Amino acid sequence: MRLLDNKIALVTGGSSGIGRAAAQIMAREGARVVVADIAQEGGEETAALIRRQGGEAAFVRADVADAAQVEALIRQTVALYGRLDCALNNAGISGDVAATADCTLEDWERVMRVNLFGVWYCMKFEIPQMLKSGGGAIVNTSSISGLHGVRNQAAYSASKHGVIGLTKTAALEYGKAGIRVNALCPGWTVSGMTRRKEAHDTDPAFLSNYAVGRAGTPEEVAEAAVWLCSDRASFINGHALIVDGGRMAL
Repeated sequence: MRLLDNKIALVTGGSSGIGRAAAQIMAREGARVVVADIAQEGGEETAALIRRQGGEAAFVRADVADAAQVEALIRQTVALYGRLDCALNNAGISGDVAATADCTLEDWERVMRVNLFGVWYCMKFEIPQMLKSGGGAIVNTSSISGLHGVRNQAAYSASKHGVIGLTKTAALEYGKAGIRVNALCPGWTVSGMTRRKEAHDTDPAFLSNYAVGRAGTPEEVAEAAVWLCSDRASFINGHALIVDGGRMAL
C-alpha cells in the first residue's frame, strides 16, 4: 500500500523546489493533490507534471499572505475533492540580506506576512475542515534557521522560529481530535529560493558545515514531509524534524 492512498493533499509553494517535489511524491504515493502558489505558470506546470506521470492534481492560485485567498483555497480544495486529509504549508520567501538594525520595515513585514502569517492562515482554515472529517496531518515548513540565529537574516530566522512555535501549539491543541501538526526544518537545499541567494550549492567552505559534505535536494526534503503526512508517522506530533545532512550535529 502506498503512503497516501486515497488521501487528499494540499501543498502551498508548489510551483518549484521542495513544494513541487512534495506534490509529485504525494501523487506517486496515491494522493490527489492540490498545488497552490502565487506563481501561476510554475504551479500549473507542477500539476501538469503530476498528471503526465499518471497522478491526479489541480492548481489553485493563492497568495498565502492574504487570509481571504487562503480561505478560498481551502474551499476550492474541498469543492474539487470533497475533503482535506493532509497539508504541507510550504510557501515562503527568504527576504533581504541585512543586519538586524538595517532590515527595512517593508522587508520585515513582507517576510512575516508570507512565512509566518501565511502558515497561520493555512492552519486557521485547514484545521476546521480536517475536524469535520475526523482528523488529518499538517506539516509546516520551517528551517534550521528556525532553530538557531542567522546573521543578516533577522526576519527570515524570526519567522521560521515562529513557525515552530505555531506548530507545537497547534499540536497540543488538536492532537486528541486526530490532527497531527509537525514542522520540517531543512538545511541548505538546492531549490528555486536558494538559487536566488548566494551560490552556496557547490562552495566547499560553506558545505564543510554539513556532515555529508553537500547540499540537499528538494526530493530528499520532500520525502520527509510526505512521510510526516502519512499514517506511518501516526505517533509523531509537535515535532520539528531536521533534514539537513548533519548541519545541526556540529
